[in-house]
Amino acid sequence: MYARKLKVEVIVSAERRPCPLEWLDAFCMRNFTGSAEFDDTLPTGEGALEASLRVDPQRLAAAMSEWLTKRGKGNGKTVKVEISGAS
Repeated sequence: MYARKLKVEVIVSAERRPCPLEWLDAFCMRNFTGSAEFDDTLPTGEGALEASLRVDPQRLAAAMSEWLTKRGKGNGKTVKVEISGAS
């Protein structure tokens, strides 16, 4: 649907894994950030989303990291999000 396919991974402590679809849905579809630039995202599966060229992956990763950490998704630890192009 969108121009880019992105791979989204979360890192809590030393554990790296694909971002759960539930977390992607909550962030992208409900737009809790109040930032319109992230409206052009569509979660497509565990650790996967599609985005328009308008979305800056680094800004998206930073916003998701902050949002997921504030929501306690890391069980009291910082959640780091890394986004890269999907192969």
